[in-house]
Parts: sequence; C-alpha cells; structure tokens
Amino acid sequence: MADTLYDTDLIIIGGGPAGCAAARMAASVGMCSVLIEPDRLCRNLYRIPALNNVLGGHTSGPELAESIVAELKNTELCRLELGRHVNALHVDDDRVAATLDTGTRLTAPYAVVATGVGPLQPRDVTWITASAGLTLPPLWQAEADDAEGRTLLVLGGDRPIGTFLRAHPTTDTRLLVAYPAADAYKVEEIREDPRVTLLPVEQLTLNRAEGTSVSTEAVGQDGVRRTVTADAAYLSIGNAPTAPPGDLTRGADGYCPPTDQHPRVIVAGDLRSARFQRIMTALGSGGEAALQAYYAARELLVEG
Repeated sequence: MADTLYDTDLIIIGGGPAGCAAARMAASVGMCSVLIEPDRLCRNLYRIPALNNVLGGHTSGPELAESIVAELKNTELCRLELGRHVNALHVDDDRVAATLDTGTRLTAPYAVVATGVGPLQPRDVTWITASAGLTLPPLWQAEADDAEGRTLLVLGGDRPIGTFLRAHPTTDTRLLVAYPAADAYKVEEIREDPRVTLLPVEQLTLNRAEGTSVSTEAVGQDGVRRTVTADAAYLSIGNAPTAPPGDLTRGADGYCPPTDQHPRVIVAGDLRSARFQRIMTALGSGGEAALQAYYAARELLVEG
C-alpha cells in the first residue's frame, strides 16, 4: 500500500506491546510500516516475572514477549529499525518525518508514537531528599538472589511490589516499603503479606545507598522521626513519559494526550496517561492506533 511520496505507510516509534500491536495490525490491513526501537522489542516485558492480567495463558513477561517478538519478526510488511533513536519528530499538513540518530529521515502519512515510560528517580519526587546524582534501580530489576535473606528498602508503593512478591513466593526476604500518603491505595494488595513492613512517610532523607548498606531518616505521617536501615534500596515510585523530541503536545505531567495531537500523530500505550498503564490496554491502543491511520489514509485517497 506504500505511496511513492513517502518512505512507508506508517512510522511506529517504540517497540513495546503498543508499538508491536500497531505494526501487526497495520500489516493485517496491508499497510507497510517502519518500527523504530532503541533497545530490543518488548524490552520491559522481559523484566516482568509474573503476569496475572493478560489473555492467552501467558504467566510471565518473557513468555509473552517471546510470543509477540516471534509474530512481529514474521510480519513481512514491517521493517524493524532496532538500536535506533528518534532525534526529532516533525509533522506538517501532508506528512510526518522522523529523523533517526543516524541522520536518516523517514517520511509517512501518519506516525504512531508508543515510546512508553521510564522509571522515576529520587530527585523526581518531592517527598524524597537525596544527593543530586543518586540513581537507584527499580524493584523489577531485583533478582531472587538479590533479595534472598535480605532486607530491601522499597521507595514508593507502586504495583511492581505486588508483582515481585508473586514472582518470588518463597523468597526469604523483608521489604520495608516507604510510601507517601498519595500511594496509600496502592499498597492494599501487599498489606497482608508477612514479608512486607509498611512505612507511611511524610518525608524521607536517603543518607547512604552504597554497596550493601542503606541508611535513611524518615519522618512518618504521625510526625515521628525514625532511622531506617536496609541491605539495599530499590524504587517503586512510578514512571515518567519518554516522548521523543519534536512535534508532540505534552500535558503538564509530561504525558501526551491523544486528543491534543496533530491528526497525523497518533499516541498509543503508556505514553497517553498515567492512569491506564497495563499490558492489555497498551496492546489494544496500539492496534486501534494503526486502524485509525488506516481509515484516515483511505478517506484521503477517496477524497483525492
């Protein structure tokens, strides 16, 4: 279906579940696409040890990722540009152009942007005080060996804590979960796990996070100051959108609402909002984005 005026029918930026679903759907309706991904396809899925909210019988992220990747690599109408970044996205009345880090410029009538989110760091939230250059790994990067017989300080109450506990049901570990009042509803699913100690805090100062030693000063929501020690520290404070630079409309929170974009740019997956960050919603939105581009292109052809 590719028009000679363009390099491809659809540019897809991001190779997670949403981007892969967009490429697969596009191919099913005869659209050629170029999918651009700086890492491996479905890279974050490979880091999710346990799943309980997807169809198809998949019980782990790697299992689902392998299935998606295998299908996509057999999709003849999709060209993969792996290991490439989009340095600029430009849109005008008749086309979208994506400039890669190699200098290559790709054009298409429409683009699907599905670059998702990345983990926040202590400096990104107001309730944690830490040195400017300090970075910590997200909890989903912790292996069973990292946790066995150890006490881990987890900053924030986001859902990956429940995923970690389900993935390692017999791990002899202790999670000290420090979270602000805004995260209170998120910790309900882990509240009864005997391996979890909940630490509701107003403010937390991370004094040391080196090697196997972590020390923090926490002011609880009751106003009492406590010293908290652990063997290691991990993050579960949420994510930040990772939109490519260029012609995307961003909200105050950094996300890119689909209804605010140029008609030729379609946002899919986690980049849309912080509210619906689930694998199932990403897959659905990716497929819907490709169909949106398909129907829009056909209307233009009919009008022309």
